[in-house]
Amino acid sequence: MKETILVINAGSSSIKFAVWPAGETDSAALLQGEIAQIDHVPQFTAHDAAGQTLTDWTPAGGGHEALLRGLVDWIDGHTTRSRLTAAGHRVVHGGTRFSAPVVIDNLVMHELEALTPLAPLHQPHNLAPIRALAAVHPQLPQVACFDTAFHRGHADVATRFALPREFHDAGVRRYGFHGLSYEYITRTLARKAPQLAAGRVVIAHLGSGASLCAVHDGISIDSTMGFTAVDGLPMGTRCGSIDPGVVLFLMARGMGHEALQHLLYEQSGLLGVSGGISNDMQDLLASDRPEAAQAVDLFVYRVVREIAAMAASMGGIDGIVFTGGIGEHAVSIRERICLGCAWLGVELDPAANAGGAGRISKRVSHPAVWVIPTDESQMIAIHTVEALRAAASRTERSPRELLDA
Repeated sequence: MKETILVINAGSSSIKFAVWPAGETDSAALLQGEIAQIDHVPQFTAHDAAGQTLTDWTPAGGGHEALLRGLVDWIDGHTTRSRLTAAGHRVVHGGTRFSAPVVIDNLVMHELEALTPLAPLHQPHNLAPIRALAAVHPQLPQVACFDTAFHRGHADVATRFALPREFHDAGVRRYGFHGLSYEYITRTLARKAPQLAAGRVVIAHLGSGASLCAVHDGISIDSTMGFTAVDGLPMGTRCGSIDPGVVLFLMARGMGHEALQHLLYEQSGLLGVSGGISNDMQDLLASDRPEAAQAVDLFVYRVVREIAAMAASMGGIDGIVFTGGIGEHAVSIRERICLGCAWLGVELDPAANAGGAGRISKRVSHPAVWVIPTDESQMIAIHTVEALRAAASRTERSPRELLDA
């Protein structure tokens, strides 16, 4: 019977899932899907490895535990020749403690809960399915895979704020996020263009959440995101980098913590600059209103500016890789960003860019420009298997014994 890994990527309103063969995590997922609107009327969608839509389960709601129980039962019904042997979870923040995926126990869970103030709109939703799955399947090994771990090798100068030293020692530092995506792109680029992957590459993960990462020879050097996932580029509803004096000004005007958090995380970015038109780039590109154009202009301007900053942190640039919802699908946004980077030597191939896959720059272009779809789910599946094998090695138990525990 084939052993499988359940991958969970949970947010505030959805639970994305995938089922991967445990011994073939570099292949394709057996099942993929999502439970959307979990805080209202849950909507379930799923498809198999062949792309066939599977929609014969209607979630009844009732919270994460009920939804996870129903999901696991549904998966069991569609993978009759396999056995669920572990679960891997995307967890946004690993703090200074976790530099690699880890098998979850009560102590680990306690430490992850303590990191909630560093990612208040992400961490609680990442941890809820872990608790729920533990209640439904208490013997199932679970692994936490961190968005911060890929960046843990940053030099001290790239992690430190210009604050008194005791704050840095207490964990107030730049962490970087989207690490699972960047790690997947780095691995994929090494397979598709090994010479480029060994050089200096800026990866642009552009979506509802957006950031850039400077990667040299497969190692993260710098990132636009810092202490929290609200830093760096303007995003769908997040403001990105902002003068802290603005926050002080708003506090002096009477704005409290909750109102500020709501403003910076949920009312700003593309949504705020567009005057409430949309937080979706596709909607803004289709709009003829000037506010929409201003939001798009600001996004492109900041991406171009930060690409230069990432190149400076590496002492040069050999390539740019676009990924994420906007990076993979918004042809005009890629075109405008590349035009803004023409001074770096970028020469876009319009026909290749319209195709939106593989190399989209001219052969003479240096840096080279690529589009590579990301797959955080596959990265989590790979990490889950590796973490369980490492844990089995430390305890002198076979991976199968650990999975069977």
